[in-house]
Amino acid sequence: MSAISSHSHKDSEKDSIKCDAHGHCHCHHHGGSSGPDHDHGINQFFLPAVSFILLFAGIVMNHSGVEWFSNHIINLLWFIIAFLPVGIPVIKEGWEAIRQRDIFNEFTLMIVACIGAFCIGEYPEAVGVMLFYTLGEMLQDRAVDKATRNISKLLDVRPEQTTVIKDGQSFTESPQKVKVGETIEVKPGERVPLDGVLIEDEASFDTSALTGESMPRTITKGEEVLAGMIASGRAVRIKVNRQYEDSALARILKMVKEASGRKAPTEKFIRKFARVYTPIVILLAFLIVAVPAIIGATTSFNYVFSDWLYRGLVFLVISCPCALVISVPLGYFAGIGAASRCGVLFKGGNYLESITKIDTIAFDKTGTLTTGSFQVTKVEPADIPVSRLLSLVMSVESKSTHPIALAVVKHALKEGANRVTVSDMNEISGRGAEAMINGERVLVGNLRMLKENGISFPEDLLHTSATIVACAVNGKYVGALLLSDKIKDDSVSAIRHLRNIGIENIYLLSGDKEEVVKEYAGKLGITAAYGGLLPEDKAYCIEKLINQDHRNVAFVGDGMNDAPVLALSNVGIAMGGLGSDAAVESADIVIQNDRPSKIVTAIKIGRTTGTIVRENIIGAIAIKIIVLIAGAMGDVSLWVAVFADVGVALLAVLNSLRILYKKYD
Repeated sequence: MSAISSHSHKDSEKDSIKCDAHGHCHCHHHGGSSGPDHDHGINQFFLPAVSFILLFAGIVMNHSGVEWFSNHIINLLWFIIAFLPVGIPVIKEGWEAIRQRDIFNEFTLMIVACIGAFCIGEYPEAVGVMLFYTLGEMLQDRAVDKATRNISKLLDVRPEQTTVIKDGQSFTESPQKVKVGETIEVKPGERVPLDGVLIEDEASFDTSALTGESMPRTITKGEEVLAGMIASGRAVRIKVNRQYEDSALARILKMVKEASGRKAPTEKFIRKFARVYTPIVILLAFLIVAVPAIIGATTSFNYVFSDWLYRGLVFLVISCPCALVISVPLGYFAGIGAASRCGVLFKGGNYLESITKIDTIAFDKTGTLTTGSFQVTKVEPADIPVSRLLSLVMSVESKSTHPIALAVVKHALKEGANRVTVSDMNEISGRGAEAMINGERVLVGNLRMLKENGISFPEDLLHTSATIVACAVNGKYVGALLLSDKIKDDSVSAIRHLRNIGIENIYLLSGDKEEVVKEYAGKLGITAAYGGLLPEDKAYCIEKLINQDHRNVAFVGDGMNDAPVLALSNVGIAMGGLGSDAAVESADIVIQNDRPSKIVTAIKIGRTTGTIVRENIIGAIAIKIIVLIAGAMGDVSLWVAVFADVGVALLAVLNSLRILYKKYD
């Protein structure tokens, strides 16, 4: 019934979550860790353990007065050996950063502080700075990796092997090697490895991995089955219609990976802030040492170099902006993960932030607030037999993927209509389609299409609330099919809940007749409803709301003929677009099932993420300022400085992970 168009948001694919403003990656995609030691297993804990044992033994021997350990050279060498297991990896990281012209980074701060501590004889504290920094990084990495692995496991549920049926024989094959058109068999409890069409008459599938819904879904013969679904009850056979890398699940995985590359404005600001902040605190640390020296040289002030150097070193350690540059990106990443678990896919952290600013939502009707599962309720032929009318309409509509076209074809086949050869097929967006059949020009579409072609039709069609598919042959009206649609089960409650969370401006924009749209709007509780709109008319309405009324608008559509409107709105949301290329490409957010209530969930997740990110920013900066002032005044030791830096970062990371475990539905 309408042309499919799409608007593509293109960003380069990111395989990791960049969490550090200094080029240090704290969270690699497949569970990679960061910090001084990137290796997992025994090695990750062995070196810090060696350093800790040597440090602890050295402190004990210092305080117990062991005679041989009181030798200055032995004492220094002991703590240098204790320093090396945790210090060398950090020095290597710092050197790599400097080679890439990233001089002002956290490694620089830690190295300078440690060298200074050795210079003033605070050997245990020099080791402690690196040891506790390393342990803190390990704890942070575990938390970050947990979030990454949760999201990867949540989505990457494709099996590694599948059963292929060929010439009556079955054999096991890797899904990557299965070709389009081949038949696969999925046993009860197994996940579907590839997208395909069901060959059986009917089968039940668990779709929770894709939609977040635990309720089973019944699929009938000829309908699409998507990778990631779980077969229930009995073995089923599926004819593959997409290659492994083109499956709906593969596109979702790619989209979630790409989402990490689309930074929210807050995240971008923090990264820029950290780059300016680091050289400033290095300068301040230098001034803490230099200014008192100048005052001491010109006045009677008693200046002790080692004391003020110690304060400067403490200031450097405390000033590390780890809490901000780690937790803020992690907060948005956790928000994306939490949404994925609920069946909502954000295409970037920027959309998590954008959705919190929405004050207006405009809905398409068909397939968005209604099921889109049209049923033909009446066939009204004019001067031709019913079978002839059904045959003409079915033949033209069979090449369209619009829900109305699918319903018409299904009804015609059920009634035994015959498909005839169609040539010169031309879809007209928002109106219908025209084609040549046996030398006759056939129009199939809405009444607007007939009007524009100067074709008269019965006046009573203008006053019916049903959706109409009219047909004309060689400029003469020959009949119409009347269809009805059903409002989704949670559409009314979704509109109510949107108002409850503060979204008062709700619009219904549809290509259906004004009378039909008003009728549905009344049932849904929407007061602002407009019908008879072409895609360009909807686009005009959205532009007016944004530019003239200065609204922040989200548009919710089916992701196909609404693609231009999805692209124009502040936030484009594709409803039920899991299997649709156009939905994934056009929208900023994809609701993986047909539940409008998930829009409320998406807004709640966006707001929670924003709140926690702000908590991290305010909390980290406040604690840093307090400890920095105390450090500059000499009231904080290097030990406390390390705990303040690592502790604040760890608390911020743990606070960010709250997003993953909160209930939103």
